[in-house]
Amino acid sequence: MSPIFMNTTLAFTISLLGMLVYRSHLMASLLCLEGMMMALFIMTALVASNMHASLTNIMPIMLLVFAACETAVGLALLISISNMYGLDHIHNLSLLQC
Repeated sequence: MSPIFMNTTLAFTISLLGMLVYRSHLMASLLCLEGMMMALFIMTALVASNMHASLTNIMPIMLLVFAACETAVGLALLISISNMYGLDHIHNLSLLQC
């Protein structure tokens, strides 16, 4: 296994652990989710460049598009929650009040 794959696997694992540890704050959860998506992007870009197939070159771009959509929705939720409650604590939210 090359050092690049090991580093991206380590980055994904650290982001996943950060997501599990800081799950009570929405901003920290979103940042950890972005770290996971960037590690996945690097991995798919490396795999696509190693496979030399024209069909696999679109996968990293599709992953970036989905990551951008996820970021936009996450930030919109963060802004609306912080405007409504004044905090970004997830445990203060109630799904029944939506």
